Amino acid sequence: MSDMFYFLRRSAAVSRFSVVLVSLSGVLVFMLLCATTANAMTVRQLRLLEANEKNGKTYAGYYLVGVMEGLREATEASQREGRKPPFCVENRKLDPEMARSLYQTELKRNADSYEADMPVPLVLSAALRSSYRCTH
Repeated sequence: MSDMFYFLRRSAAVSRFSVVLVSLSGVLVFMLLCATTANAMTVRQLRLLEANEKNGKTYAGYYLVGVMEGLREATEASQREGRKPPFCVENRKLDPEMARSLYQTELKRNADSYEADMPVPLVLSAALRSSYRCTH
């Protein structure tokens, strides 16, 4: 009878170890995915995408719209939490098709401030802050 309890305790320990091991490997995979997907495209990478891909200009446009929408959502979240937002749209127009012109205008306006290895969201965020200043 004691052999049976020994086997049950041992199999339970192995089972718990397996669950912990699987959980840890799942967390590790999740962390690796987050680390690889969290890297923003750089100014250089966006230019290369536009120049070298068949539909590169379209893909870059989609990327810029996604970045702009993400920045807008982050701003709205900060407002909901009671923090001062980095920019305010208020009653002004901010449409997805404006993302490229905002980005390009900011790059031209402050050409000496941006390097090719800087992230696109940094440039677009600065464009939104300067174009959509908070009035209150």
